[in-house]
Amino acid sequence: MSNIIKVSIFCLSLFTALAAAEQEIGEDKRLHSVRENIDKEAVMEVKEVSVTDNLKHMFKDAKVSGQIRAMYAGYEQKEQNVDNNYATALGGKLKYELAQLQGFNAGVAFYTSHDLNFASGDNTYHNNELSSSDGSYTQTAEAYLNYKYQDFNFRAGRQVLDTPLADSDDIRMISNSFEAYVATYNYNGFEFMAGNIQSWQGYDAGLDTPWEKTGKNGTNFGGVAYNNVWELNLWYYNITDVVNAFYFDGGIEYNINKDILIHAMVQYLDENELALSGYESTIYGAMAEFVSHGVSVGIAYNKSFGTQSKMSFSGFGGGTLFTSMDTLILDDIADDRDTHSLVPSIGYEIQNFSFLYAYGDFKGDADSLGKKAHIIEQDVSLEYNVNDEFLVACVYAMQEDKANSVKTDHDWNRFQLMVNYNF
Repeated sequence: MSNIIKVSIFCLSLFTALAAAEQEIGEDKRLHSVRENIDKEAVMEVKEVSVTDNLKHMFKDAKVSGQIRAMYAGYEQKEQNVDNNYATALGGKLKYELAQLQGFNAGVAFYTSHDLNFASGDNTYHNNELSSSDGSYTQTAEAYLNYKYQDFNFRAGRQVLDTPLADSDDIRMISNSFEAYVATYNYNGFEFMAGNIQSWQGYDAGLDTPWEKTGKNGTNFGGVAYNNVWELNLWYYNITDVVNAFYFDGGIEYNINKDILIHAMVQYLDENELALSGYESTIYGAMAEFVSHGVSVGIAYNKSFGTQSKMSFSGFGGGTLFTSMDTLILDDIADDRDTHSLVPSIGYEIQNFSFLYAYGDFKGDADSLGKKAHIIEQDVSLEYNVNDEFLVACVYAMQEDKANSVKTDHDWNRFQLMVNYNF
């Protein structure tokens, strides 16, 4: 741990010095993985909280926001005796947030998704990713009390978090949210955050079991983030009776001119097992991207050093690894073995339209039983922003198990179409 502390102090000192020398801030930050690019497609707009000086206007100046979302998602299964499945759902989010009075305000948001029976499969033909196995899902996903004083903020209750090992991951109908107590402080471009997460809900948590615990006594965490030309993340998580995790990433996003940009990052995740949980690994990663006149070419790599009979843990959400795809992440093959993944990609953006193609090659060395893993996932993403509020997006994912002579649960094609309106 002493080496980790030394590295953390060095990195923080380095980026503090670099921050002082920066003069230009990029308007749109580049994302680090295919999954993050899909996640950002339909993020609900966060409206600025009004400030008032009396209780009456705290309610009068409250803000209402939300989104209406429709989605179709279906699998063409290639494994023998496994049925194709599909579902079409309608739902969204509705949020009400009070104005701020003497630093205090509160908010509540409902998330909901309901399958349209006439356009969804039954029984084994039903895809439960959108609205649970019951075909319906509604939760009070956000309900918090907030206090803000200058650059300090404290929020208690159900809320949205986006940290390396706990994130909203808004890639289906229901994004993740967390019951947590979180303090943040912004200073000279740095954001410091610390808190405790008790439970979570959403697609990644499992729609059939909302508000799952995040450790025996929750998750204690703290970190610092910096995003400008230079980028930095330093985080520590104590997921009680599961794992202690240290995460670092850093790099640069530099505009050579208004049409050409370079983006390069490295990352490191070290996990130590607690209470014989079965989670322990060390993961390294790197990514590089070149963007010119709307065309982007990128490559990402992750290497996981596993321990016998141990698994890796990417967090509560979509995970922070650079090679995370729409459905496939390194965790999926990192049980009891060393693994690595390589993801080249190409994208194009012009006005309101964007395209992304990525080829994910995930390989695992022989485990203690001598079994290897090799899975390919290809993702094609198309997105059209009709205007600032209205979005149409689709993702076509193709997964293939190259390590087995017979088809497995990693052999399928998946198509998803989303229509989203923010208000």
